[in-house]
Parts: sequence; C-alpha cells; structure tokens
Amino acid sequence: MGCEEDVFKIAKKLDKMIANGALEQALDLLKALRDLPITLDILQKTRIGMTVNSLRKSSNDDEVITLSKSLIKAWKKLLPGDGNGNGRESKGETSNGSTASSQSQKNEGSRDSSSKKESSSKLSAPKQTSFPADTTNAVRLKCREMLAAALKLEEVEDDYQNPEDLGAKIEDCIFDEFGDTNMKYKNRIRSRVANLKDSKNPELRINVLKGIIEPAKIAVMTADEMASEEMKVLRQKFTKEAINDHQMAMTSGTKTDLLKCGKCKKNNCTYNQVQTRSADEPMTTFVYCNECGHRWKFC
Repeated sequence: MGCEEDVFKIAKKLDKMIANGALEQALDLLKALRDLPITLDILQKTRIGMTVNSLRKSSNDDEVITLSKSLIKAWKKLLPGDGNGNGRESKGETSNGSTASSQSQKNEGSRDSSSKKESSSKLSAPKQTSFPADTTNAVRLKCREMLAAALKLEEVEDDYQNPEDLGAKIEDCIFDEFGDTNMKYKNRIRSRVANLKDSKNPELRINVLKGIIEPAKIAVMTADEMASEEMKVLRQKFTKEAINDHQMAMTSGTKTDLLKCGKCKKNNCTYNQVQTRSADEPMTTFVYCNECGHRWKFC
C-alpha cells in the first residue's frame, strides 16, 4: 500500500507541475517512480501512465522526455499480452546447435510462459488501461487534446482531476455512442469544447474537474443543461414572452376589418386585449389574421 500512496502523491505533484508549467523538479519525481516497484494494479488505480505521458508532451527537457518514454515502455510490458520480451530466447536455438542447451531453454521458456499466464489470469485488467495510447486514430487524438485544453485552468486545486485523463474519458464516451468519427461525433465534441471554454460559465469546467459532473454525463448533456444559471434564466424569460405573445384565443377574440394584416394585406382579423403590464399602462392588443395565420401585437 505504501508504494501505491507514493505513486498517488507523485502523480498529484506532476499534475500540478504540468498545469502550472513549472517542470524543474519533474526529473527527480520521474527517477523516484523508476525506483518504485510499480505493479499493473497500481498503474490502473493511479493512472500514472497518463500523467507521465502528459509530462512527456509538455516538457522540453531531453532527459525528462527520454526517462518518461522509458518508464511508459517498461510499464506497458506489464500489460497482458505485452510481456513477450523473452520470446526469442524461449525458442532455445543456439549457434552451436547443442540439443541439451536447446531443450533447457525450451523448458525455461515454457515455465516462464506458464507463470506469465497464471499472473495475468489473477489480474483482471479492464478494457481501458491507464495508458493514453489506446487509439491511433488522428481525429480522436486531436479531439482529446481539444477537450483537455478546454478543461485546463491557470489555478489548480488539490481536488482537480487530470485534464488529459478527463479529455480522453469524455472523448471515449462520445465515440462509444456514435461508433465513428462522423459529423455527429465532431459536432458533439465541438459543443463540449465551446461550453467548457466559456468564460461566462466557469462552474461547468470546475464541476467536471472536481468530478461533480462525470465524463459520461458531460458527454451527453444538452446545451440547456450545460448553460450557466444566468443563461438558463434568460432562456426561461424569452420562452415565457414567446408563449404570452402567442396565447391569443381565436374563438373568444373580436373580429374586425379595421386592422390590416401586414403579411397578406387582408382586413380579416381577430384581436384580443390583455393587461400584460401594470394597471396604469395601456393594454396590449394581440391580433390574429384569419386569412394567413399571421400574428402580431401592439400597445
């Protein structure tokens, strides 16, 4: 458990460094990771692979980039099906053709393969690992970058999640829904990016970073659901006004030929007068054209 806690602490420090652009201590933290006995279970729980990969993309230090690549390569070997480093040796063919040596190496290779199968069967690996390279699709990778960029803030709090990780999760949920990078998929991505970047709606981005809104939820939210409280109030006001403008009863209205329709130019109309404002204000007259259905109002 001590190793897992250490990895969590290092991951949090690296996330802060990446967000703030201060990567001076990154190399020391990578060296600390290199010396820890990290298992597949720890990788999946901490998602340190995503963090190190983000660091690799953000850093200009050759030593940091090299060590990041080395760590990711080593961790990938822990994945089921990737641990085939001894495949050639297990075949046991030597240059001198020694039968005893060949048989010995075959036995060792067999035992090694058997132990790996037992080890992988004990670890129930999920479909998605902590590594970001679970797709090579250029469109999907670009969309993940756009979502991650929309989630990044200058000031990072301790309870904020990794924007790169969240961007990948949101994109994956959207891709699962459409099954392709078609126009509907792209429009859904664009609407998420636009709303997350909206400076007038910072609560949405913060709620996603804090985990209050899950990636699966933000992936399917409508424009109304993502809107700020101010925008929701404004939309409700417009909706109410539109309903009031069209609530004119044709049957109970008064027919007249004194009002001329501005659309069809006929004088066959029905009108109602309603007190929509204060009592000392003039009443609002709602008019309906019985010929073409055009509606208008005046005070």
